[in-house]
Amino acid sequence: MKKILIINLSIFTVFMFFIEIIMGYWFKENSFGIYIRSDRNRNEFYTSRIHEDEYKYYYKRNFYGFRGNDFNPKDVEIVFQGGSTGNERFLPEEMTIVSLLNKKFKEDNITKIIYNASADGKTTNSYANDFIYWFPKIKDFKPKYFIFYTGINDSFLETHPQHYDLKVGEKWNTKVEDYIKNNSFFYEIIKKIQNKYFAKKKLAYSLNYKNLYDNYKFVDYLDANTIHNNINETEKEFLKKFINRLENLKIQINKNNVVPIFITQVRYDGLGDKKLFLINEEIKKFCLLNDFYIIKLDEKIKLEEKDFFDETHTAFKGNLKISKILYNDLKKILTNF
Repeated sequence: MKKILIINLSIFTVFMFFIEIIMGYWFKENSFGIYIRSDRNRNEFYTSRIHEDEYKYYYKRNFYGFRGNDFNPKDVEIVFQGGSTGNERFLPEEMTIVSLLNKKFKEDNITKIIYNASADGKTTNSYANDFIYWFPKIKDFKPKYFIFYTGINDSFLETHPQHYDLKVGEKWNTKVEDYIKNNSFFYEIIKKIQNKYFAKKKLAYSLNYKNLYDNYKFVDYLDANTIHNNINETEKEFLKKFINRLENLKIQINKNNVVPIFITQVRYDGLGDKKLFLINEEIKKFCLLNDFYIIKLDEKIKLEEKDFFDETHTAFKGNLKISKILYNDLKKILTNF
């Protein structure tokens, strides 16, 4: 009896092994390998409180690692790239900048959809790496436009955790774990069942920064030009490194024959942060020199209290303002209207 059981288990194990090899992604060209660590196949129930509002919703990232539901890669024409300010995990998807833009396209009967590839911590380095390690793994994925909502994370780069730029585990065991997760057929099935019937619950996040707007002063573009008009040697070196990152991204833009659209960023107080102001100015020079599209959000927006819930992340109220400004320019670029 014991011998029969061992034989049956061995046959079953071999059978499952062959199914795994055949149905999995181990030797397929579009295997994600050890990349895209925890940004695939996620369905988590969040509760967050921003100022006086409480939100309960599902935070989803699909099979390809994009925020939202699954899609056909052939349908993707426009990709939105950003860090946590583009991902906006603490807001329901319909309240994010990307979803609000898509809503405006739909209301105007314009058949354009922006797909959100943003992930927490991304910098200009990350965008270049995505063209090398992520997007080539998606079969039939050939977008025409890439929107880069960027600047804030690059302004923090000196204290920025490096693992955000290349989604690879630092230890050998995490690399093995990621490789299995990204290639296993059975793991994918388990995740789909888990996401559908047993969604993870995240603890409630209270995002009320009570002192954020004490003695609040909004620094607009004209004020920033006066306040930040001197650049020291340390800042010159900082900008030199940022320009190199832009040039590396340019290589990938040209190599993949895509149309870039850059968007400058602001913080809760506008342009009170000098490094962000300087980065925005370099992005403008870069776009002018290379004839790239740019939307100068930092020169157009007027912010008020509670448009942000911390120094860098927008609340729904702020997203309504930002999406309105961006939509007018994006509609012209994307539809030639």
